[in-house]
Amino acid sequence: MNRILFLKNSPFILCVLTFFSCQSPSKDTIKTYTQDEIARECVKANTFFDNSFDSFVSRTPEMQTYLGIKKDYGKWNDHSDENAKRELEFTKNNLDSLRKIVDFDKLDEKTRISYKYYEYNAQTEIDNFRWRFHNYPLNQMDGFQSAIPAFLINMHSIDSVADAEAYISRLNGIRTLFEQEIVELKIRDSLGIIPPRFVFPFVKSDIKNVLTGQPFDYSSRRCPLYEDFYSKISKLNLSAGVKQNLLQSCKEALLTSVKPAYDELMTYTVELEKEANDDDGAWKFPEGDKFYAAALKNTTTTDYKPDEVFQIGEKEVARIHSEMRRIMKLIGWKTDNLHEFFEFMRTDTQFYFPNTEVGKSKYKALATGIIDSMRVKLDLLFKTKPKAQIVVKPVEAFREQSAGGAFYEDPSLDGKRPGTYYINLYNLKDQPIYQAEALAYHEGIPGHHMQVAIAQELKDVPKFRTQGGNVAYVEGWALYSELIPKEIGFYQNPYSDFGRLSNEVFRAARLVVDVGIHYKKWTRKQAYEYFIKNTSNPEGDCRKEIDRYIVWPSQATGYKIGMLKILELREYARKKLGTQFDLREFHDVVLTNGPLPLNLLSENVHAWVDSKLNPKVN
Repeated sequence: MNRILFLKNSPFILCVLTFFSCQSPSKDTIKTYTQDEIARECVKANTFFDNSFDSFVSRTPEMQTYLGIKKDYGKWNDHSDENAKRELEFTKNNLDSLRKIVDFDKLDEKTRISYKYYEYNAQTEIDNFRWRFHNYPLNQMDGFQSAIPAFLINMHSIDSVADAEAYISRLNGIRTLFEQEIVELKIRDSLGIIPPRFVFPFVKSDIKNVLTGQPFDYSSRRCPLYEDFYSKISKLNLSAGVKQNLLQSCKEALLTSVKPAYDELMTYTVELEKEANDDDGAWKFPEGDKFYAAALKNTTTTDYKPDEVFQIGEKEVARIHSEMRRIMKLIGWKTDNLHEFFEFMRTDTQFYFPNTEVGKSKYKALATGIIDSMRVKLDLLFKTKPKAQIVVKPVEAFREQSAGGAFYEDPSLDGKRPGTYYINLYNLKDQPIYQAEALAYHEGIPGHHMQVAIAQELKDVPKFRTQGGNVAYVEGWALYSELIPKEIGFYQNPYSDFGRLSNEVFRAARLVVDVGIHYKKWTRKQAYEYFIKNTSNPEGDCRKEIDRYIVWPSQATGYKIGMLKILELREYARKKLGTQFDLREFHDVVLTNGPLPLNLLSENVHAWVDSKLNPKVN
């Protein structure tokens, strides 16, 4: 998921106000209320939630664009720490207002979920404000050096001259934005929070790629931003004169704002690199162990301690290895030596497309076909299905060397921008064919696209519950979604089924490696050796993944923890309900309440089971 720009002041990347830490209101005194009293209180609460969300959106132009709203289309967010402090005050005041004006005891069960969810979000944002500098705005995954152009290219549509002028306005605003970011980097520098040495070559490469091509040089190719602008306005019905004026304004903005901004960033990056070292873990941060424990709590929405997460990972790796050996036996592998089989899967050419344009086209077609095949079977698993469409796109050339292997980008609320499954085709040796099926289910359907689009399309919950999501829920669902196609007959090829297990053991190994790096002071080499020994992923993929975990402390732990909780709740419901259990209904309970912390998800599932066992009599 790629929701970075408008969240830059959040200390935990990819988490959109979805953390929790406080207790729900006391219910020592049980009172009864009329239906009218309950209805009025629910309206009051939901109006508050929507007004709070609308106010937040009105202050964040990037969020507006992300949602498909063109209100402040030519502006960027305020990325300063002063604005972060103002936002904290908004959160404190909103939480105080909620507790004063809404009576929790008068709410129905659905609105109580919203109340508790909102309260958890706000309180934990307040509690964790102290960690807002414990991250790397410059990194190879989603650093602002690549996230800014990616935002314009993928989010800023141009349907009119006004939209084009807004694009140019944003180009002109990049210098101020970068100045704010460099101030933030200097604060981190003063705290000793500097990216590890390996990050800097990727960042410098991204900067060079943004500045390569017209109008920055005399090459035949346009730079990525100019190419994007040129392509978008070429689709409009404009006179030659209007088009030429827009192109000229775009060039001027690129030369007078974008280039100086990136030049200044490059200068600072080169200087900052001199201070970097090879210490990779969050343990090196001020109060690093406390920060990492808080990060784990927020990512997993559990109280697991680092050592517990580590142990869960080791246990899951061993279990999945046993399943892998069964497949090895099925296909006739002569030994049960996993390491030998992993090497076979990494090196045999049958498992990889050639690293050519033809090979890349074949992989894209394969991924699209997998999603199309799954789409026609969704009725077997789901009652509710999304309306939003999904497309498969290669990661853009300017960031493909540094970006992750695959990720998903949400559709716009108006339906004009489809959900996008991005696949990194820079090096096809890092994209084995045998993992393509599981990866498409994860990023597309029934994974991220299914969950995100259904949440966005919900009509009977407050707006804040339809956006964002904590890692454990969002990625836990996506990993669970790699498994459920098998239960309706997919993964007929045993190598693809091995690919599913390869993906799962990779997520289990992440629990070990993430804690190893950030808590146990493992080096990149130790982490790499663990992956090579315990997973079948290509060497380049292993290295890229480890580098990802280093710059996103704890983020990778949410996948397996979330999946395990969903499977635990499903098994609980199946045992309790027996013949009454309906998998499609279970999936509805999980998906049609928006992305919830795991404790609230558990409450919902338990309430559903109770309602099935003890139906109310009218």
